[in-house]
Order: sequence, then structure tokens, then C-alpha cells
Amino acid sequence: MEQLSKEDLLKVISSRDEALSERDRRIAYLESQLAMVRRMQFGQKRERFEGDPNQTALPFDAAPAEAEQQQEEVKQKIEYVRKRPNHKGRAKLPEHLAVEEIEIHPEGDLSDMVCIGKEVTEELECEPARFYIKRYIRYKYAAKNGEGVTIAELPERVIDKGIPGAGLLAMILTDKYVDHLPLYRQKQRFARENIRIPSSTIEGWTREALIKLHPLYEQLIFDTKTKGYLQVDETVIKVLDSEKKGATHQGYYWVYHSPLDKTVLFDYNPSRGGHVPRSMLDNFRGYLQTDGYAAYEKYGKKKGITHLACWAHARREFERALDNDKARAAKALLMIQQLYAVERKAREEGLTAEQTKGLRLKESLPVINELGKWIFEEIKSTLPKSQIGKAMAYAYARWDGLSAYLNDGNLQIDNNLCENALRGVALGRKNYLFAGSHEAAQRAAMIYSFFATCKKHEVNP
Repeated sequence: MEQLSKEDLLKVISSRDEALSERDRRIAYLESQLAMVRRMQFGQKRERFEGDPNQTALPFDAAPAEAEQQQEEVKQKIEYVRKRPNHKGRAKLPEHLAVEEIEIHPEGDLSDMVCIGKEVTEELECEPARFYIKRYIRYKYAAKNGEGVTIAELPERVIDKGIPGAGLLAMILTDKYVDHLPLYRQKQRFARENIRIPSSTIEGWTREALIKLHPLYEQLIFDTKTKGYLQVDETVIKVLDSEKKGATHQGYYWVYHSPLDKTVLFDYNPSRGGHVPRSMLDNFRGYLQTDGYAAYEKYGKKKGITHLACWAHARREFERALDNDKARAAKALLMIQQLYAVERKAREEGLTAEQTKGLRLKESLPVINELGKWIFEEIKSTLPKSQIGKAMAYAYARWDGLSAYLNDGNLQIDNNLCENALRGVALGRKNYLFAGSHEAAQRAAMIYSFFATCKKHEVNP
């Protein structure tokens, strides 16, 4: 057997070491992915990270007395964090509700007794929704000289020649798009009141009511295009595809939220391509806040636009890395937690935009500088495909956008206000599962826009 030379032997060893190193990296990557899936399936769903940078880690070889003391400190810390203020007494009943008084006197002969006081007990009661028929009776009058007949005009109705009143239509829309009650369940509720309405009729009422709102929706689109600060996000919605019987198409709701005047616009499109926001953002100028989706990058680079990134998404990446590299992920999360503490302080103290900017420059800017410097150094020694490497790369690539909120106290630290507007869709699609057509999905986008705006302004929809 031919003996290998020293140089060839070194090449073989080097090649083997590289293969082993690549295998180890692959194993580490797969283990991190498995840990993240397990965390998503079995772990806590919240993203809040609780930690104390000054807390000393419990050593394995600590003395029993010292270990017990540290455990007690940890227990006190947890109890302090979880403690909630106790409510004193029962919550008061709303003052705006009508009151039905029921007087109850003792039984027996009270003629020789004097009333010396009374005790009042209140309970909150409810009557099921009351359905009734509104009957318009228009009397006709004829002139005595026979020159004609006059009759009063019928008040304007939402659906011409239709039987549903405005209040009933408002209830149907609110039940479906706010309380996530599909139309077939509403039909069952009507049936309990012995009101038999075909499914096709209720669906027709809903469609006609939404069509009536279209001019208002067009005005909302026009107003949204004039905003100087928009948050944008998107979410999926399944739509029955007429070209494929029984199949569903995955469409998208694109959401534009104006944080300053609290308006929300939903726009449906069958695609998630980068061309979709063009109609809304081509002429946009101002602050544009988004997540890391690449479709927004070209808009963020346009002249006159300042692209804001989202700290909640950056934090989410580091939270996913806790099982991959707990030490470095926790360090980043603690610093991000400090940034959110500044935001909470500004809200609790009711600071103006100018005061908020000053507070951020004083307390948040040093944290951002420290975190940025730390990521810049640590990313050099981090595996790019590891979860901690992805988290650092995500923040590093968007650092200017993550820091831009410091420029103005009116700007938000994250895109959460826009994401919150999407929750109604997420809950709704779990109940009604899909939209009947692309047109129906767009009509639903209209009513989602109005109801989300109502929620922002605390208006009863």
C-alpha cells in the first residue's frame, strides 16, 4: 500500500476537520431550530423578557446558606413582579344604565311599625336582544277638487325595498367583524327567537350594507395617502378561488395605520408582491415604519421618506435565540428592555412629544449606542446561520431604522399599534375560515378599517 506523504496527510486531516466542523455547525443549527419549535409549541407565548442585569447567577458550588438566601431573593423578585394591586370592594355598576326599582316590604301586619331605614342591593341584569317590526303607515290625502293625491315620503332606507333596518344591519356587521360570529351562527340566533331567515338573505343584507359604505371607504383611502407618518403591515386571509372548485387562495390584507390621528386602512390584494403598496406609497412622503419584509425596502429608500424599523421584531429575534445562546440573547434583551422602560416612563408621565424626544436622547440613546457597539463586535464571532447570528444580523442590517425613532417624540418605538389592528382579522378567520370571493374579501377590508378605527378612538361600533 502506497504511503501518503506528509503534505498529503495534512490535507486529508484538514479536509476531515473541515467536514467535522461543518457537521458540528449543522448540528448546532438544527438543535437551535428544534429548540425554537419546542419553545413555540410548549413554551410561553408572550414575548416579554424578565431579567435583572444585577442579579448574581446561582453557583453550583455555593454554600447551602448562601444558596438558600439567593433562592429567597429570587422568590421575592418573582413575587414582586407578579404582584397585582387588590381591588377594594366590588366594582361599581355603570351609572348610565336604566334602573328598575323593586320595593320589598316585610310580610305580616306593619300598621303598628315605623320604617327606620332601608337596605339597597343591586344586580346587573340583561334582556336578550329585542326584535320588533317598525311599521311605517303613510296616509294618503286627496284634494277635494279632485286635482291629485299626496302622500308622505318614506324615510331613506339602507337597502331599498329591503326589510332590514339600519340597527339590525349594524348588529349583523358588528357581530361578524367585531365579535367574530359567522352568519350561520347569527341565523341560529334568529331561529331561537322564531325568526326564520334564509342564509342567502342574510348574506345579501351583509353584502348590500357593505356596498353602501364604499364612498366612505374611498374617502378614507384619500385621507390615508395624505398622512406623514404611516405604519404598514400585512396578514393572510383565505379566499375561495372560483377557478379551482373547493380550493382556497391565500390572499393578503395590507394595513396602513396612522398613529397620529389613529386611523386604520385595510386593503385586500391576492398578492404579497412588492408592487402591491405602490398605489398607497408611490407619492408618500414622511415616516414609514415597517417590519423587515423586503417589499418595503425600496419604498424606505425613496427620497423624502425616513424608514423606521421595529424594535418588537428585533426583540422577537433575540427572544427566539434564548435556547441557542442564552447569555448573549439575554444581554441583548435586557438592553432592549431598558429602551421600552423609557417609553413606559414617557407614557406614565404624560410627556409631550418634545419632552419624549428629550427623554429618549438622555436615556435611550446611550443604551442604543452601547447595544450597537456590542452587536458590531459580537457578530464577528457568531455563526451566521445560528439563531443568535440571525438575530444580530437582523438588528445590524436595520440599525439606522431602529435608531430613527429618536428623531421625533411622535414616533413609535415599534410597529405594535399596527399589529394590534390585525388581531380582529386573526380572530375572525378562526371562525369564518375564509372569504367567499376576492370581492367579498375587499368588502370585509372596508368594514375592518372602520371597526379598527372605532376601537382606536374607543367608539362603540
